Amino acid sequence: MRTPTGPIIEVYADIWCPFAHVGLRAVEEQRARAGRADVAIWVRAWPLELVNGGPLDPVVTKEHADDLRAQVVPQLFHDLDVDHFPPSTLEALALANRAYRTDSKTGERMSLVLRDALFERGQNIADLATLEHLALDLGVVMPDESDRADVLTDWREGVERGVQGSPHFFCGNREVFCPSLDITRDPVEGLSIARDVSRLSEFLDLCFARTGST
Repeated sequence: MRTPTGPIIEVYADIWCPFAHVGLRAVEEQRARAGRADVAIWVRAWPLELVNGGPLDPVVTKEHADDLRAQVVPQLFHDLDVDHFPPSTLEALALANRAYRTDSKTGERMSLVLRDALFERGQNIADLATLEHLALDLGVVMPDESDRADVLTDWREGVERGVQGSPHFFCGNREVFCPSLDITRDPVEGLSIARDVSRLSEFLDLCFARTGST
């Protein structure tokens, strides 16, 4: 495992988590507005199929994505195809880890590209040919056993650090679970979702102040 150097925001997340797709984009946008390209976003593996003892339900995930698109992010979730929903994200998470071994920017880019492939282009990111194509585009070699082991290491470290779910953010001694969204669940109405700009901004402002500027 290669840990990014310099200021870091750590995020434990899984690729097929639609809430993480929104959260990562929100953090990326706020980082750009703050002019803090020096702060790396280290997306670490939180493999929900291991956390939950099985893969995500594609139909439920599609419902959550549709709720997010309708209520919060009309620009996202253009094409989540339940017929091509991945049965596992472990190899894709290993590929993201391999990309971080190149450098933090490549790791960030791969983490976002994998989510775009799933949620915006309807691709099966468990398919090796799909992963090979994405790896080739970014100049990254395919993962090996050490990358797969690092996925498990991330999961175990996340458990030790008290990760609540995907996405869970850390910056120094500060942490917050899913800061970009306010989610409530009604047994009849289902999910009600709104942006939580203030909570995300508060976390990032404290993080940027802590890390200073380079």
